[in-house]
Amino acid sequence: MLTDRSSAIVKMNPQAPAAVLEPLILAMGRQDAQALEEFYRQTRSAVYGYALSITANSADAEDVLQDTFVQAYTAAGRYCPSGKPMAWLLTIARNLALMRLRGTKRVAPLDEAASFAALPDAVSGEDRLLLAAALQVLSDEERQLVMMHTVAGLKHREIAEMQQMPLSTVLAKYHRALKKLRKKLTEGEDA
Repeated sequence: MLTDRSSAIVKMNPQAPAAVLEPLILAMGRQDAQALEEFYRQTRSAVYGYALSITANSADAEDVLQDTFVQAYTAAGRYCPSGKPMAWLLTIARNLALMRLRGTKRVAPLDEAASFAALPDAVSGEDRLLLAAALQVLSDEERQLVMMHTVAGLKHREIAEMQQMPLSTVLAKYHRALKKLRKKLTEGEDA
């Protein structure tokens, strides 16, 4: 049933808590490659999803994913534990994705099933296609907000800080985006 699927999409990838990620970042600051490997394993889906929401191109998102972890590993020694490791990591990803967009001056439509290859294995191929189709109805900003909350697991308050928006604006835009997604999913159910 499609309505059950839409709720599964929204809950697809709970991220590791700060208590798990911050020690990994601190270990990376001591050049611990195993910590980088575990940090990557814990956060790659969120970073890829967020990069994809900005670049709308799977190849660019993969490049941003790789560059983000290289830069995070390099910058880990300067990380100050604040309880917000995902916000720190996604800020790096956002900056790299925006630099890539400025450099390429292109935006491809988000229509490739392969774009969601980095999502958790628990998300079926059918759900990946549904997610790709549903996310096409969202604006770039709405898509980023949805990906930051659902895939990266950030709280709305953290998103507001990262995007430099009032919390009420983030909440309103997020809920508007969810309504658009629900409408798209229910239209697909009728087809």
